[in-house]
Amino acid sequence: MARPKSEEKRDAILAAAVQIIADQGLGAPTARIAGLAGVAEGTLFTYFATKDLLLNQLYLGLKAELRQAMMATYPADAPLRDRLRHIWDRYVDWGVHNPAKRRTLAQLIVSDRLATETRALGSEGFARIEDMVREGVAQDLMREHPPDFAAAILASLAETTIDFILRRPDSAENYRAAGFDALWHAIGR
Repeated sequence: MARPKSEEKRDAILAAAVQIIADQGLGAPTARIAGLAGVAEGTLFTYFATKDLLLNQLYLGLKAELRQAMMATYPADAPLRDRLRHIWDRYVDWGVHNPAKRRTLAQLIVSDRLATETRALGSEGFARIEDMVREGVAQDLMREHPPDFAAAILASLAETTIDFILRRPDSAENYRAAGFDALWHAIGR
C-alpha cells in the first residue's frame, strides 16, 4: 500500500522550487529542487507528476498568497482611492518582503508552461479588484480602462516601486507614495 502524501513534504518541495527558480530560472533541474527540499527526485514526482504540474501549482500558490496579502484587512467601506491605496501598499509590502517569491512569480507569469486553465484560476481570485475598477469607472472616479489593463498598470508600477525600495530602503516611503501617485494619475480622475 502506498504511503499517504505528507503536506509538509509538498510544502517543502514548493518552497524549494521558489528558491531554485528565483536563483536559476524555470530551466533549473527538478533534482536541485528535490535536493533542497530534502526529498528524492522520485518523491518530487510522487507529489507533482511532471515539472509543468509543479510549476502550475507553484503559480497558483504564489498568486493566492499575493491575493491574500493584498486583500488582508481590506477596507470595503472606505472611499475608492483609500481601497486602492490599501491594495497598493499590500502589494508593495509583499514584494519587498518576499523577493524570491516575487522573482519566481515574475518568471512564471511569462512562462509558456502554464496551462490556460491555471492562468484563469490565478486571475479568479482578483475579481474583487476588478469590481473595484468597474465601480470607479461607474462613479467617474477612474478612467475607463479594461480592468485587466488597470491591473497591469498597477503591477508594473508596483514592480518598479519595489525595485527602487529594495535599492534604496531609506527612501521607501517616498517611493511608495510616488508610485501610488503615478498609479492614481494613470487610472484615476
